[in-house]
Amino acid sequence: MKKKSSVFWTRLLIFLAVMGPGIITGSVDNDAGGITTYSVAGALYGYKLLWTLVPAFIILVVVQEMNARMGIVTGKGLADLIRESFGVKITFLIFLGLVIADIGNTATEFAGVAGSMMVFGVSKYLSVPIAAVAVWILVVKGNYKVAERIFMLFSFCLLSYVISAILAKPDWGLVTKGFLEPQMHFNKEYLGIVLGIIGTTVAPWMQFYMQSSVIEKGIKIGQYKYSVWDVIVGCIATVVVAFFIIVACAATLHKNGIVINEAKDAALALKPFAGAFASQVFAFGLFVASIFSATILPLATAFYVCEAFGFEAGINKRLEEAPQFYALFTSIMVIAIIIILIPNAPLIAITIWTQIINAMLLPVVLISMLIMVNNRNIMGEHVNKKFQNIVGWSTTVILITLTAMLVITPVISRFFK
Repeated sequence: MKKKSSVFWTRLLIFLAVMGPGIITGSVDNDAGGITTYSVAGALYGYKLLWTLVPAFIILVVVQEMNARMGIVTGKGLADLIRESFGVKITFLIFLGLVIADIGNTATEFAGVAGSMMVFGVSKYLSVPIAAVAVWILVVKGNYKVAERIFMLFSFCLLSYVISAILAKPDWGLVTKGFLEPQMHFNKEYLGIVLGIIGTTVAPWMQFYMQSSVIEKGIKIGQYKYSVWDVIVGCIATVVVAFFIIVACAATLHKNGIVINEAKDAALALKPFAGAFASQVFAFGLFVASIFSATILPLATAFYVCEAFGFEAGINKRLEEAPQFYALFTSIMVIAIIIILIPNAPLIAITIWTQIINAMLLPVVLISMLIMVNNRNIMGEHVNKKFQNIVGWSTTVILITLTAMLVITPVISRFFK
């Protein structure tokens, strides 16, 4: 009995030591862009899109596990592996699209900071610069261990959306129906939201961050199974938070025909239907998610660009050791902040289309990953199993099909008018 207890505590301690990359990467899925996308989905379609979270969860677990495994086995970041496998020219073209999307993503995070603080009466011209300075200091002056602890705390705070959803008093029968009975409509708006949900749940930039953080944490192959559990826990947290955001907005906004343009609108609109506390909790979750992702997103972008082109990268590096890394991180933040502080900037258009662009770019990243993770010269005996390949290639084909339909549907509609 004592031996079994000792084994349990040993395994728990190993898991706690390894824990971090999967949970943080999963939680950062629910950023301002994600919260906006889930809120719009709930407000427009009620509970009808809850079913999308089931395939999104499966895809997320499989993709994140592949990232963790590649990082542990090779000791190299995803960007580094793409450059070595496909050459500098292809890497440059892939990353050009990703960097543009990530600037839009980062702008969306600061839009979330601005919107959430407006609910509490704080101007964006005050909240955004203060948040940006705090994020910059954390990354440039901190180290990986300190940052990871703060990120884990942020991950926990995102569970505040569970409270908002319960206070909204949803119809759990309709919730179950929406979760278990898939519906598909082939119009531009519906396809756009479905793509947006997948794009924000399995964003391309996350794959680079996940692999880089596994390497930076120094996880070894003997700890692989604990890393898988870290991934699974993070993916569960992602889908649970997304689920309750959709439920909260479906139970209040959709039920009462309220149209929203951004996550801030959802927080404000909750007040007359679920009470001031529910509204404030929703806004608090948006603020935490936005700060969280405003840190991780430009950090991930700086990581993969520097990895790909051979520059030093990492939070544990000093400013003078990795000047390109910190310069890129700072530049992305500055451009994003300028976009947000422009009066009347089209924030909702930036948010939704950024998530759709994520979904459009994801197949390119997935194809690269699948080719490399099945290459025995790179992975040795740790190549993909059949199930992982089925999920990976099926996801790629479905995303390409949905993207084509999103582009083609409006053209067909005009032709047959």
